Amino acid sequence: MYPGSPEVTVIDKLGIEFTEISAERTAGRMPVEGNTQPAGLLHGGSSAVLAETLASVAAQVHAGEGRQAVGLDLNATHHRGVRSGTVTGVATAIHRGRSTAAYEVVITDESGRRVCTARLTCMIIGG
Repeated sequence: MYPGSPEVTVIDKLGIEFTEISAERTAGRMPVEGNTQPAGLLHGGSSAVLAETLASVAAQVHAGEGRQAVGLDLNATHHRGVRSGTVTGVATAIHRGRSTAAYEVVITDESGRRVCTARLTCMIIGG
């Protein structure tokens, strides 16, 4: 489950697990099985959900208590298909400001090959 969330989310449904959480770098993994498109490849939307999840969690840690990070812009480039196993994503801060935060997310397969590169910009609101 998403840290601090009492309800089932898309994070739970896709099987995303966090392995590291900080404002500078957040990492996690997701199974390919159950997150594929009809041709049997990892669905690009599943990669996008993983990327946005990791970067949003990092941005929320950066925002701090009493403030909220919300996605503003997401883009993703899919480099190669994956049919099985687990993919790992790492969101690394590009910019952590007072009103916005931006992260690059690199998703790799079990062999360390890049599957997807994404960027998420979040708006920091409240407080």
